[in-house]
Amino acid sequence: MSAATTRSRTPDRLCAEAVDLAREAAEEAAAPGVVGEHVSLVSEGDRVVTHFFESKEPGYRGWRWAVTVARASRAKVVTLDETVLLPGPDALLAPEWVPWSERLRPGDMGPGDLLPTEAEDLRLEPGWTGEDAPPPNSAVAETLHDLAERVEDEDAELTDRRPAGSGGNGRGAITSIAEELGLRRARVLSRYGLRAAAARWEESFGPNTPMAQAAPAPCVSCGFLVPIGGSLGQAFGLCANEFSPAEGHVVSFAYGCGGHSEAAVMPKTPTPAPHVLDSMGADAFPLRPARDGGSVSSEPDAESDDLGHS
Repeated sequence: MSAATTRSRTPDRLCAEAVDLAREAAEEAAAPGVVGEHVSLVSEGDRVVTHFFESKEPGYRGWRWAVTVARASRAKVVTLDETVLLPGPDALLAPEWVPWSERLRPGDMGPGDLLPTEAEDLRLEPGWTGEDAPPPNSAVAETLHDLAERVEDEDAELTDRRPAGSGGNGRGAITSIAEELGLRRARVLSRYGLRAAAARWEESFGPNTPMAQAAPAPCVSCGFLVPIGGSLGQAFGLCANEFSPAEGHVVSFAYGCGGHSEAAVMPKTPTPAPHVLDSMGADAFPLRPARDGGSVSSEPDAESDDLGHS
């Protein structure tokens, strides 16, 4: 049987009674007035006891001062082992430390901040920098040169920039092709990086968003959609509608909003209904009844006017 199992877990009487000694040690290690009441004691082994005192230190809620005392075999004097501040069962603890690379979130970077990229970042893969270019006189270089020249001649014929067969202009090298394709970089997006970007864009501006599901039509038929190059251009574009919530963002072709260019025709200005009561005109009222029982208008007729002047 090991020595650890033979040790008695019953607190030593003299060590358990050394509360004042333990308190003095805690008050000496702590600031004045922060050592509280005696909470409990624990037997650490034969003639070894740890006393716990409440801590009143601001910011250390639930922590305890732990003072360990011991007594030598057949000795009657209790001595001090150590004093330390330890968290209790309900102590306020700092969260577990997380590396900055895992704490970083989109939008955390500000002006002047630098975000180092790991050498083995799965989102990137080596690009073409020209270091592994074939020798100038090799068969691979000649084939690539001829292919580039042929593409240049066909492009010139379509755009009328120069006659076919008039010679190259320096674009027939593999370096020029790489520059046109945007590959002359140390690293480029890997397939994993492309898929991760597409997943983020789908989540923010994709068909499953509430805005897209309430839209009259998808972005693929919107006139404000700006196409992008590369493989991502087969499913994504840029929104150029200043009134759209996705303006300036990469959106899925299946996304949509109420600002679709062909969503609806602007309604015509409604014509107001005619007034029930005409308050703009004047109504004629008679001044005396007519001889035939009708009414006589207040306006003089032509006959009476002629008699008056005869």
